[in-house]
Amino acid sequence: MLTLSNVTWLNLCLASVGVYLVMQVFAKKNPAPYPPGPPRWPLIGNVLDMPRIKPRLTFAEWGKKYGDISHVEVLGQHIIVAVYSDRPIFPMGGELVGFKDALPFLPYGDLFRQYRKNLHRIIGSRAAVEVYSEIGKIETHRFLKRVLAKPDQLQEHVRHTAGAIILRISHGYEVKENNDPFVDLADRAMDQIPQATAPGAFMVDILPILAKVPAWLPGASFKRIAREWRETLEEMVCAPHKFVKDQMAAGIAPMSFTSNLLEGRAVSAEEDHIVKWSAFSLYGGGADTTVSAIYSLFLAMVLFPDMQKKAQAEIDAVVGHDRLPSFADRDSLPYTEALVKEVHRWNVVSPTGFPHRVTEDNIHDGYYIPKGSMVMPNIWFMLNDPRTYVNPSQFNPERFLAKDGKEPETEPRTICFGFGRRICQVCPTHGRRLHLADASIWISTAMSLAVFDISKVVENGVEIIPEFNPSAGSISHPKPFKCSIKPRSAAALRLIQQDADY
Repeated sequence: MLTLSNVTWLNLCLASVGVYLVMQVFAKKNPAPYPPGPPRWPLIGNVLDMPRIKPRLTFAEWGKKYGDISHVEVLGQHIIVAVYSDRPIFPMGGELVGFKDALPFLPYGDLFRQYRKNLHRIIGSRAAVEVYSEIGKIETHRFLKRVLAKPDQLQEHVRHTAGAIILRISHGYEVKENNDPFVDLADRAMDQIPQATAPGAFMVDILPILAKVPAWLPGASFKRIAREWRETLEEMVCAPHKFVKDQMAAGIAPMSFTSNLLEGRAVSAEEDHIVKWSAFSLYGGGADTTVSAIYSLFLAMVLFPDMQKKAQAEIDAVVGHDRLPSFADRDSLPYTEALVKEVHRWNVVSPTGFPHRVTEDNIHDGYYIPKGSMVMPNIWFMLNDPRTYVNPSQFNPERFLAKDGKEPETEPRTICFGFGRRICQVCPTHGRRLHLADASIWISTAMSLAVFDISKVVENGVEIIPEFNPSAGSISHPKPFKCSIKPRSAAALRLIQQDADY
């Protein structure tokens, strides 16, 4: 029996199919063939081929079968798995949830350039990043103390510290030791980004017309989810911004990204909006990627203890046992540097990148890439391609060290955080190592290995071996795991417990 809601859904589907058929009839002849890909079904195209779980693996299989560039088409939307600077429209994450105002979602244009200008002005120079790196050292020392006190809460400590560093830099806000409202709020917002933007997670991203249906319709639960996530996002963007403005009005605001952009000038509502979302973009670009990388480091040290011992031996030889490592030691710790690179390659933070969009019809390698196509770079495969990395499934930091006349393998940080104009502004790039996320990951690695032994947990006489099975989504995290974290020595214990002297 047909109900009103069933009829409504049927009408929507029939209307979508009708529009698609009309577009097919009047479609112009392509100047070149599309890239190869899975066979398409009439009307629905490749809608059944789009992966919902770990798309990086499906895309890698397509790469093996069809070549370096593959193509699918879902109800008229062309998707190229292969780099373009524009962004597609994300009906769920961008429009309904509201992430469209954050830098990663902006189309290339004047507003995008203004955000980037703000970020470069405050954190783009080596001198600026060195100032903010002091915050990283202080908060990482506090991280060591938290881990010492409660080693079984490692993941929470990593998240807390990443939030503490970014919030001090972005808004001059010093987080509370426990249950900080801004950190908790930011964690919720960051958890929502990969869910809202995962390829194929919501049908509205394939059929944007569904964004118009009322939330009460059966099957429209995504509208209710979007409303809840939007409320969290708006609070995350607005509450820290208000904190800075209130402190500035009271004359007690510490230096921060936001206060530097607001100070000493009248700001229009549009400029205030840009500052507010630029600051949020700073958090979004640095916090979640840092959490993933540092948690991955601890997992790698559990699984590969020989690599841990090599890094510790290097740190002991260069730094000694009377102080913690600092950024001044970085050039003298090549194995530790290589270890950080291998962590980036081993657990790719953003496996399929963030989709780009083609702004004009394009011919690439003889294939037609139509305007408006969504382009998805399979970064995971790029960093696991046996043509680029020897035995890519093997965790091996030494691949990034010159040895016996052999050049190091390709620097992963030129790939893992994006490309060209869309590269993450707060993450490492080739020749620009002192960017914020990179600095935070490196100092966390060096300090942690200097004072802690990280090993497998033993329960009832049996070693518990963690599983390396990164989560799905646009940001990948290792699944929670158990590990033993203990001070390496009495001297290491003293270093952890001492008051920071920076």
